[in-house]
Amino acid sequence: MKIEIWSDVMCPFCYIGKRRFENALQELPFKNEIEVEWKSFQLDPSLKHEPGKNINQYLAERKGMSVQKAKELNQQVTSMAATEGLQYDLDKAVVANSFDAHRFSHLAAKYGKGDAAEESLFRAYFTEGKNIADRDTLVELGKNIGLDGDEVKRTLESDAYAQEVQQDIAEAEAIGVRGVPFFVIDRKYAVSGAQAADTFKQVFERAYSEWKKEKGQFTTIQGEVCSTDGDCK
Repeated sequence: MKIEIWSDVMCPFCYIGKRRFENALQELPFKNEIEVEWKSFQLDPSLKHEPGKNINQYLAERKGMSVQKAKELNQQVTSMAATEGLQYDLDKAVVANSFDAHRFSHLAAKYGKGDAAEESLFRAYFTEGKNIADRDTLVELGKNIGLDGDEVKRTLESDAYAQEVQQDIAEAEAIGVRGVPFFVIDRKYAVSGAQAADTFKQVFERAYSEWKKEKGQFTTIQGEVCSTDGDCK
């Protein structure tokens, strides 16, 4: 059974959702029969890195709120992440465009390392304060998960996988994805947001039992997402 996950590297709920998703999978007796494919999504395609601008300032400008309010929201999501064993250090997060990070993830998927790439990107952005748009940083992340550094560098210096990233984004729009994370199970069910592990488990069990049946309409279960207009709720 295939599960496709649309996410963006700079989406705080996506990392939380990844961990809850993984916790749910571990409790399933058929976990080894599940194929996971990560799909690209950009919350802010026009974003450009501005040295000195922190994530609180970025969020405040994008949502038209005070920096203090933005900081409070980021503290809330940091606390939520901590309940899943994730350490967010958003005060040192580098706000940067995620397009090359998505290309990097597609390259990693070619070698069966898509999940490792996503994990390393999330950790780099939310915990380590690394610039996920910096190509040297991506080369280093690639080497850390077993990719050839020279190939990563050549890939990023070209336009390789740019079309694949755009195709993922277009596909998300076509099936009605308005926020991430967004999980599509066997092209029959969809789960929107960083749901609780038990919710994921219930949907997976239902989808698995219908695996070989004719595909139908999505049943979407709503949860916390980050949307293209800058809202994370």
